[in-house]
Amino acid sequence: MAPTYSIETLLSGPRGKIVAGIDEVGRGAWAGPVTVCAVVTDLSPPPAGLTDSKQLSAARRAALVPLLESWAHGIGYGEASHTEIDTVGMTEALRRAAHRALEALPVRPDVVILDGSHDYIGSPWPVRLEVKGDQASISVAAASVLAKERRDAYMGTIGCEEYGFGENAGYPSPVHQGALATHGPTAHHRLSWSYLDDLPQWRHLKIHRDAAVGEGQISLFG
Repeated sequence: MAPTYSIETLLSGPRGKIVAGIDEVGRGAWAGPVTVCAVVTDLSPPPAGLTDSKQLSAARRAALVPLLESWAHGIGYGEASHTEIDTVGMTEALRRAAHRALEALPVRPDVVILDGSHDYIGSPWPVRLEVKGDQASISVAAASVLAKERRDAYMGTIGCEEYGFGENAGYPSPVHQGALATHGPTAHHRLSWSYLDDLPQWRHLKIHRDAAVGEGQISLFG
């Protein structure tokens, strides 16, 4: 099913509240930032074929970007770097990135639709959680495409060709894992994450945060 405006219409109500859709990308990557996009629309029909970014080919996502940019009423981006993730943990990094995205919008939303089941945004915005929101909500679907394209484009510019960041965007592909085992982490890697536990020669580089903050992604080596 294609996403609709049913959630936006419900939240907007008779007073015409401004509704923003939010999605993130990069949460499960081992390198690079986490990127959040916020999108506000005027409830006009979206570009044809818009849906969850994971259901679109790379070529289709790229083609949608200029269409979404000219169609959306407002777009805001926020990021938290790999070093910020190492320092404060993923939940707080997501909160900061989401706040930056919302504050970058040209209009201030009254309510937010957030893809997922966990509210990492918090006050001052009322949040409507929507599991698979990128498949249900037009504004969240737009945010999912724009966030992924923005982060993927950035990861393709940082070099480290042997790690394949241009293809895997910092996620643990076989090429990425092989390069890590051989060369160790780059200046773009998240050093608090548990993949380093499986790399004895590089384990000394791991950053240990306070237990209340938590560690990062589970390991995929094995």
